[in-house]
Amino acid sequence: MKQSKFPIYIQGEILFSNSNKAFSIQDSKNLGEKANNKITYSEFEAFYLFETNKAEIIKTKILSEEQIIREFSKKDREFSIKYPVFKTLREKAYIVKTGSKFGAEFRVYDKIGNHAKYLVFPIKKSDKLNLHELISKTRIAHSTAKKLLLAIVDKQDVLFYEIDWLKM
Repeated sequence: MKQSKFPIYIQGEILFSNSNKAFSIQDSKNLGEKANNKITYSEFEAFYLFETNKAEIIKTKILSEEQIIREFSKKDREFSIKYPVFKTLREKAYIVKTGSKFGAEFRVYDKIGNHAKYLVFPIKKSDKLNLHELISKTRIAHSTAKKLLLAIVDKQDVLFYEIDWLKM
């Protein structure tokens, strides 16, 4: 039996759905946020649902994969670097939410946790990270009782480094 896809609409800067399937997936998979009788999504959540054949993304018409990537890359030119990080963490059964209020790209929760375990900073393998930047990111994570997770991205491969303070 073919599984039906639910619609995710792009309206300005907002990605949302009000379908029953969207509410069901939000409850079971913790993808999206409930707000005003609909589920809103980050670009990463919406693309993950598209890529896993659960949703189709609609602007004025149903968008192709190429059109979605182009649309999402307009808003975030690092989308193609950040998405593999999001996808890898979701595939490892973590709950991934935006980390912008913590100065990070993502917050990462264990399946049962109420407190984020990590703050994630995706970095392209070819980029340089200076020591002051690393210390700053580590301080932010430590001050919010989280660990820093550096995600080094090489095309679609992601290598994670967990960084934490060590008391001596």
